[in-house]
Amino acid sequence: MGAKTIITRRLAERPDDSWTLDAALATGAYEALKRALKMPPDDIRAEVEASGLRGRGGAGFGTATKWGFLPEGVFPRYLVVNADEGEPSTFKDRMLLERDPHQLIEGIAIASYAVGCTQAFVYVRGEFALGYDRLTHALEEARRRGFVGPNILGSGFDLDVVVHRGAGAYICGEETALLESLEGRQGMPRIRPPFPAIEGLYAKPTVVNNVETISTLPAILTMGGAKYGKLGVNKSTGTRIFSLSGHVKRPGNYEVELGTTFRELMYQRNLGGGIRDDRPVKFFIPGGASSQWLTGADEHLDAPLDMDFVQQTFGVMLGSGAVMVFDDTACAVRVAWRLAKFFAHESCGKCTPCREGTGWITKVLHRIELGDGRKEDLDLLLDVGDNISPGLVAPFSQTTICPLGPSAVSPLVSLHKFFRDEVDEHVREGRCPFT
Repeated sequence: MGAKTIITRRLAERPDDSWTLDAALATGAYEALKRALKMPPDDIRAEVEASGLRGRGGAGFGTATKWGFLPEGVFPRYLVVNADEGEPSTFKDRMLLERDPHQLIEGIAIASYAVGCTQAFVYVRGEFALGYDRLTHALEEARRRGFVGPNILGSGFDLDVVVHRGAGAYICGEETALLESLEGRQGMPRIRPPFPAIEGLYAKPTVVNNVETISTLPAILTMGGAKYGKLGVNKSTGTRIFSLSGHVKRPGNYEVELGTTFRELMYQRNLGGGIRDDRPVKFFIPGGASSQWLTGADEHLDAPLDMDFVQQTFGVMLGSGAVMVFDDTACAVRVAWRLAKFFAHESCGKCTPCREGTGWITKVLHRIELGDGRKEDLDLLLDVGDNISPGLVAPFSQTTICPLGPSAVSPLVSLHKFFRDEVDEHVREGRCPFT
């Protein structure tokens, strides 16, 4: 398998001006929207269902299934696009905002028409200054050309799109915390049920989809759902953008067909290009900071990028699409501490296990890394983690409203599985052996 450009096609064809309307129109933008507006909404939903498209934001939930949860005949209803990408080392949605905003706008219009929504919102991470500017400019261009606004392309369908800028809180990537923030309150997750599809933004039925998910819709309508669904492997259909970072020779965003292996992603010359200085892979994080880790073992490197396979076989997830690679010079304890520190900092404080537990985890890991650890510290960490995520297994079980708390537990479980000897070495020698 390997690289396959579908939603990054325009970026390759027009690298110098892909974000402009002229470049977008020259490469087929809004043709899928024209086709969609002549179709019954049910037929669009059927195409998306046939494609097997699953959410690209982390959970991997079926897109058509999610749309199907909207109650019939209840209006108004809203579409909210989650562009609050804050997972460490995840940077694909930022790229799509900055370099192909018209593809996203076209996808928003198609999705809105398909679900019967006339008001859409894009919640953009506050730090994405360039992406915000280009998206808002693209919206102005789209309005002037009749792709957004009243009576789109003479179809009788009206759509308004509002771009809302967040303030850089990682918790607002969780869909209900995002809705709270969008309504003007502090971003904190809501207890569910009710789920957003039933009672979301302004207590009305709401679909929340990720940037990459929505950006895929024009390609699905252009190709046809069945043809798109033939790409990929098993129930992980199509392509996906992976943010590859760490100790690879060519870090960056790569769109590959699902079913490509981690080894191919890391080592193919047109993808990761191999490990820096040709060192061995010690471990990698396959699905963003929230995921448990895998190692440089052949069975891990040769695993396919298949959402269900990696979860069922190894208890990890593809999550946000971020693959962080570490060679044999990396300290596993230090990586775990830095990840835990991030989650402790970003905890909203609503749930006691997360508010208190992530801070305790960070302090104990820091103690071990500094050489002041105790031999019982890893077991202590696992005990604390079990109170946040009972059973310490993926997919997450949790005593918290959202998965942020359990995300801080993933590094602990990974240390226990693969690097307990390394933790013991820190304690025994009273220092980090990698400094």
